[in-house]
Amino acid sequence: MDLAVIAGVLSTGLFAMSYLPMLVKAARTKDLSSYSLGNIAITNVGNAVHSVYVFSLPMGPIWFLHTFYLVASALMLIWFLRYRAAWERRNRLAGHPERVP
Repeated sequence: MDLAVIAGVLSTGLFAMSYLPMLVKAARTKDLSSYSLGNIAITNVGNAVHSVYVFSLPMGPIWFLHTFYLVASALMLIWFLRYRAAWERRNRLAGHPERVP
């Protein structure tokens, strides 16, 4: 392995580790009120477009990092929509018509 591949493997691990606390907290608390749908949606679109470039490259650490980002951003979008719907449903049943923050 040359230095560039070693750096790619290390940075992939570091970036993935930096995302894990956010994903674990979102899954555990189901509180994504600090995120905006617009930001999460744009992230997913950007990742999808960037996939054309990344997956045209030879397989390497960038494939794994980008795949992790694809999965993480898709999960955040799914959770945001799912938990927001549950939050709105609870508020309607309780007689509180407030919008999701």
